[in-house]
Amino acid sequence: MIDIKVPAVGESISEVTLVKWLKQAGAYVDRDEVIAELESEKATFEVNAEQAGILKPIGKEGDTLKIGDVVAQIDETAARPSSNGASAGAGATPSTVATAASVKPAETGQSSNAGKAAAAVPAAQAPVTSIPNDIKATPVAAAIISDKKIDAGSIVPSGTGGKILKNDVLEALAHPGRTPGKELFTRAEKREKMSNLRKTVSRRLVEAKNTTAMLTTFNEVDMSAVMALRTKYKDKFKEKHGVNLGFMSFFTKATCYALQEWRAVNAYIDGDELVYHDYCDISIAVSAPKGLVVPVIRNAESLSMADIEKKVVELATKARDNKLSMEEMQGGTFTITNGGVFGSLMSTPIINIPQSAILGMHKIEDRPVVVAGQIVVRPMMYLAVSYDHRIIDGRESVSFLVRIKELLENPDQLLFGKDPVKALLEL
Repeated sequence: MIDIKVPAVGESISEVTLVKWLKQAGAYVDRDEVIAELESEKATFEVNAEQAGILKPIGKEGDTLKIGDVVAQIDETAARPSSNGASAGAGATPSTVATAASVKPAETGQSSNAGKAAAAVPAAQAPVTSIPNDIKATPVAAAIISDKKIDAGSIVPSGTGGKILKNDVLEALAHPGRTPGKELFTRAEKREKMSNLRKTVSRRLVEAKNTTAMLTTFNEVDMSAVMALRTKYKDKFKEKHGVNLGFMSFFTKATCYALQEWRAVNAYIDGDELVYHDYCDISIAVSAPKGLVVPVIRNAESLSMADIEKKVVELATKARDNKLSMEEMQGGTFTITNGGVFGSLMSTPIINIPQSAILGMHKIEDRPVVVAGQIVVRPMMYLAVSYDHRIIDGRESVSFLVRIKELLENPDQLLFGKDPVKALLEL
């Protein structure tokens, strides 16, 4: 037997949580195949098989393990199982047998129209459902879910092993908006163990509130010019660069120019010293399945609009899939967070320590504004900058936010960081 131990993932990390087994007990695994996911206080990472063989899990999902603890064992002497599918049945392909076997006897005798229609479709022509890989459903139930476009995650399964049956789907259709079989207005409670990531987020937010002299200043920006530019060039941009032209690249570009003009906003306090940065490592707050994470776009001031958009997509995808590395979440000199994607109109974002400031984007909303003495309707966004008053004065924070507003309302300035005519005339 070979012991698979919890690897060291950082100098300050002494324990991790076993999140999920990706391979079951008794399964044959290949060398370097991913067998489990572990979560530290900063990131989720994978555990690989060190040798091929039969897997024997030691830890259970949800267990807290110390660095160096044995999480599993592998019997490397076990022979690789035969892949011969002859026992699946004469004249039947493995996929056909699997489809037929997954229909429970209790369902084969049911006579609803949806069930008959789904059962009449040959396996090769069965509709492709949008059910996530971690959700199990019988073929009849899967067909109804696909046809009715139901969120499979909202259905309470009653089958063995958490499998969704046809009746579960029909119950969800008959009672939309509430959990089937659950009594309304109960006083039930549920306790869940706080994840390492959530504990770390909680600790850092409280630390930020207690150790910084945090203030927030607000402004608003007319997004007309940016929205018109996106509408005009989004198709060509996508064709040329293979990525959508979003708002984040505009805000990141504007932020980098403003940070280089107001250096204190891009600095932080280290003991009795102030640390200034000539570069802009922009942290972007991302809502991941297990909580808030803040991956970093390195040297954003040197990236093109397309490079920024590609990096945003890459980091957001990794965050969604819990694939961010420790390195990708460490560092950062300034943070941008976008509550607008959730409908937030205005907020006071909390500083991502040890940084000294954070920019909050919000929902774009048509509002009446006065332009040249006339009331007009414009797409407006409230902006907020929370800052540490110990290092950033009111003049610097307000001027920084006004500079971002100017750049966004005049996106042609994002090429030089100033008005092109003034750049030409060296004014």
